Amino acid sequence: EVERLGSTLNEMLGRLEAGLQRERDFVADAGHELRTPLALLRTELELALRQGQSADELRDALRASVEEVDRLAQLAEDLLLIARYDRGRLPLRVESLDAGALLGSVVNRFQWRAEESSRPLACEAPQGLLIQGDRVRLEQALGNLVDNALRHGRGPVTLCAAGANGRIELRVEDGGDGFAPAFLERAFDRFSRGKPTGPGAGLGLSIVRVIAEAHGGGVEAGNGPTGGACVRLLLPR
Repeated sequence: EVERLGSTLNEMLGRLEAGLQRERDFVADAGHELRTPLALLRTELELALRQGQSADELRDALRASVEEVDRLAQLAEDLLLIARYDRGRLPLRVESLDAGALLGSVVNRFQWRAEESSRPLACEAPQGLLIQGDRVRLEQALGNLVDNALRHGRGPVTLCAAGANGRIELRVEDGGDGFAPAFLERAFDRFSRGKPTGPGAGLGLSIVRVIAEAHGGGVEAGNGPTGGACVRLLLPR
């Protein structure tokens, strides 16, 4: 009995140590991501103070500073959402949503970006397919996937909805090169990026997983039949 108790305590201590290490890694990664836009913001403001001679130069410096502030604000929102989920306090305002209207709203939001890069953006959903979920959070998750597809993929981007086997699948796919096999293993890890020097903080897919799990579902990433990236949100029907 003492031996079994000792084994149980060792396992518990091991889980606590692993959890503490994950928290330390999270704080270190968050600090690194926050440091970059802060450094750029400081540089832009210092240059404006020292070298800004004309209104146009000052305006350019302010525009660049605003972009970094926006990046900081988005990063703070993402970190806050993850922290709420980790504490089990991610609030959801669940309502009955039409799948086609939900996908159409996301398409309208990103249509201008798709048109600027000559990338077809469309959605497909059967009529009458209803989802029980939080509209704002689901649009946020789908928006992250469309943003990734426009930023990193190529070709058309398609949002699809389907219901089967007691669940609803929301899918976003593109016609690019797809995910690298090595990245798929850690695609939904926090601060994980396909390219170390790529844009973003590497929280987009993590946020998608958080939102899917908060709805009682899950998320899968892979490559479609034509080779492009394909991410599926699987929600209970």
